[in-house]
This record gives sequence, structure tokens and C-alpha cells, in this order.
Amino acid sequence: MNNVKIADFEVGPKNPLVLLAGPCVLEGYERSLYIGRRAKEIAYKLGIPYVFKASFDKANRSSYKGFRGPGLEEGLAVLKRIKQELNVPVVSDVHSEEQVGPAGKVLDVIQIPAFLCRQTDLLYAAAKTGKTVNVKKGQFMAPKDMKNVIDKIKSAGNEQIMLTERGASFGYNNLVVDMRSFPIMRSFGYPVIFDATHSVQLPGGGGTCSSGNREYVEYLTRAAVGAGVDGLFMEVHDNPQEALSDGPNMVCLDNLEDILKDALAIHEIAKKHF
Repeated sequence: MNNVKIADFEVGPKNPLVLLAGPCVLEGYERSLYIGRRAKEIAYKLGIPYVFKASFDKANRSSYKGFRGPGLEEGLAVLKRIKQELNVPVVSDVHSEEQVGPAGKVLDVIQIPAFLCRQTDLLYAAAKTGKTVNVKKGQFMAPKDMKNVIDKIKSAGNEQIMLTERGASFGYNNLVVDMRSFPIMRSFGYPVIFDATHSVQLPGGGGTCSSGNREYVEYLTRAAVGAGVDGLFMEVHDNPQEALSDGPNMVCLDNLEDILKDALAIHEIAKKHF
């Protein structure tokens, strides 16, 4: 198993669980900074390495009226300020090859959205930056198919790879998490992350927006950590009801510490087997 280096820590076997957390989309500098600061405080209190996450552009909203974020230029500027202010690495997703170059100058981890996980040119461009590439497994993909994704990234000379599970489509507007996917994807030799909040999303379940069941995040998190993951991805907010995107599946910051405490306790047992 390859360890992946992010800033001054490593992700992989025998290392602490890493947390990638923040708002779904950047909601201005001040509020995004506040969310990131609280998430960092909780993570560091528990000895968890922390990466701030937020999208500068949500290009796959259910409706054209959905809030997409500040866009590439302004969004990267905000992410850079948060990175400097909190002294933490940052991750965000790219949706086109043109975004990769500017994003690579700011981001520590370049994320490939689930819907784009098979886009060869996008994967190759992200890999060529030399940054860690985190690929969300598409809802339409079998875990074993992610081996091809890894090979595409490796073909660009980059082995700083993480794979993220976020559920598979199960009928309309519903996702399920197959716990077998964690050992399957880890068998490819790279760290696996569990996206605990998108996994409880109901894509398009609100008609012109997605819905979700955040009350199940804690259960799936415990199960995924027990099945063997190297980190957790969570969208968090101080008031999910006010969130401009994905509010129904976001974790309230007030609940984050308890969820992570349980995850750490299970991880201590699970890591003996991985």
C-alpha cells in the first residue's frame, strides 16, 4: 500500500485517519473561514490531520438556478486565503482541463468529481500537476473499475492517488454504500476515503435540488471505518438549514466531534487488520 503525502502528513495504513471537511461550496470568505476554523479545532483536538474542502464551482447542480459558488478566479483566491490563515492544506474539485492549471497553483489536493471520474484527459491533466489527486468513484462505477482510473493517473507519472467512495445509484434518487468497495479499492494499493455526507444524499430528490438524510451519516461512518478506510470526507456547516448547497446531507459542526470520536475508536480496532 502506498502512502500519500499531503502537506506535512501522510495518508495510508498505520497513519491516523485524515479528515477532509468544510462547506459544500464556498459561501464567502468569512463564513467559509469560520467553518474551516471550527473543523480544524475539532480535528486537531482529536489528533486528526485536517484538510479544508469547499468547491469554487458546483458545475453539476440539479437546476440552472442552483447556487454554484464564486467561480474559478474568486474561489481560488478565497481558498488561498483560508489556506494561509488556517495553515492547512486545501482540496477542491475541477470540472475541466482549463481549470486544472490555475487550481494546481493553490490546491494541495485536486479532486475529480464522481460524474467525471472516467474523463481521461481531465485525470491526466490533474496528474501532471504533481499534486495529490483524489478521485470520487462514480455512482455508476463498480469498485473494481477504479483500477482503470488509477492506471490513467499513473500513466502521467503521478502515484499520489486517493480514491473516494460516495455510494452507488440504487434506483432513482437514492444511493447505497457497498462496504465491499473499501477492501476492493484498497487492494489496488492506494488510500481510500469515505465520503460520509454525499453517501446519504438523495440526488435530485428535491426536484430542482438534491435532498438527503444526514441522520444516517454517523451509522455509515462507523461501518466504513470498520470496513477499513484511510480517511473521511464530510461536508460540514454551522447551520445546515442555511447552507447554499447540499444542506440536507451536511453534518452540523456541533455534531462533528462525537462522530469523529466514534470513528477513531473503531479505527483503532480496524487498523490492526489492514
